[in-house]
Amino acid sequence: MKHISSAANPRHQALRKLVQSSQERRKTGLSVLDGAHLAVAYREHVGPPRAIAVSRSGLANPEVQTLIQAMRGVEIIALGDALFAGLSSVATPTGILTVVETPRSRTVPRSMDACVMLEDLQDPGNLGSILRACAASGIRHVLLSKGSVQAWSPRALRAGMGAHFMLGIQEETDLIEAARDFAGTLVATRPLAPRAVFDTDLKGRIGFMFGNEGSGLSAGLLETADSVVSIPMPGQAESLNVAAAAAVCLFERVRQLSAIRTHGHSRPEAAES
Repeated sequence: MKHISSAANPRHQALRKLVQSSQERRKTGLSVLDGAHLAVAYREHVGPPRAIAVSRSGLANPEVQTLIQAMRGVEIIALGDALFAGLSSVATPTGILTVVETPRSRTVPRSMDACVMLEDLQDPGNLGSILRACAASGIRHVLLSKGSVQAWSPRALRAGMGAHFMLGIQEETDLIEAARDFAGTLVATRPLAPRAVFDTDLKGRIGFMFGNEGSGLSAGLLETADSVVSIPMPGQAESLNVAAAAAVCLFERVRQLSAIRTHGHSRPEAAES
């Protein structure tokens, strides 16, 4: 175990850069996971990390102790609580940071059954929440546009709660080209669209498209959609957060697929828009 006692230490400075700079993460091909849960998820779904940084308080945590013992051969860096707090991106530090190789963007197969396309998403918390909903609802492929926030930022990773490691994530994608190549039905969301997502057949090969938090989907991407739907909102709110809207759509698909398994038949297909 290597002990670091100064913020001027090159190892500490390198860790700080990784936490704070998306450019540094892209250049090095490394990401930083904050907390024991993400470290365990990475080890389970991807493999061992490059290094673990732990605070003095973290070393006293039984969960962290167990994790460190299971990571034989991995570099362990110990820091004082104040130094560690300078690395952590949360108000209450978890006591453990894990440096990992960022999983490479996977080429998304044309024959995939379902995917989610995200255009110019800007909030890493929204992205992480959507990835978590994808993993929970059985969606395995996520495509992000070139203008979207980095999927492997610390905030997106925290919000994803390990979902990143269960998915095929392709960043900097030409979504219009990907939409044209997709061998299935493309469903776009737009407020006030006359057709409700609950009246739309989502049981087949489906690609969901969700847009920027403020401006929604671009006109070019909307033109590639086979169906444009909305989420009925009988209350007084004008709109849903994009992560909440995505969860509604994804789990409506789960409900429809579950109805087939339960009753042995599907409901009548709605007319195409």
